[in-house]
Amino acid sequence: MKVIKTDIPDIIIFEPKVFGDERGFFFESFNQKAFFEAASLSINFVQDNHSKSAKNVLRGLHYQIEHAQGKLVRVTQGEVFDVAVDMRAASATFGYWVGTNLSAENKRQMWVPPGFAHGFLVLSDTAEFLYKTTDFYAPQHECCLKWDDPTVNIKWPLQGEPLLSAKDNLGLSLQDAKKFY
Repeated sequence: MKVIKTDIPDIIIFEPKVFGDERGFFFESFNQKAFFEAASLSINFVQDNHSKSAKNVLRGLHYQIEHAQGKLVRVTQGEVFDVAVDMRAASATFGYWVGTNLSAENKRQMWVPPGFAHGFLVLSDTAEFLYKTTDFYAPQHECCLKWDDPTVNIKWPLQGEPLLSAKDNLGLSLQDAKKFY
């Protein structure tokens, strides 16, 4: 497994070794030992989630202050632009973001640790998005950072206006959003 470091050291991209031939392919989508060696963290995943979205759907940027979730994310069909924003007020990278394309073709995964807001934009006609989480979903503690906050200035590869949920339309600015302390 290839480990790709990002501009924010806590965000890690994993690129699996894929074994393929005329019959198809095989790869390890998760290996706890390899993950520990790459991320230097002993992680216990407690929930898997799977979503399907249409082109231009933008989900996020979500996080939970209480029951903070680390997420290992990947795409099994289609392609997304995946983003993590540092919401840790004491961090040297507070308010900075990392974005990368995840697709069924490149089979890459991104580790988004607790303390980060996370979201993605669907680039293909549809995309199926899977993620493992380190804590359970707690809707009463969910927060949403505004996807187009000018302070964060994410360079979304948009083609027109994104399709947002009602909840995501109510996202807060970095200044007003809850932070990790």
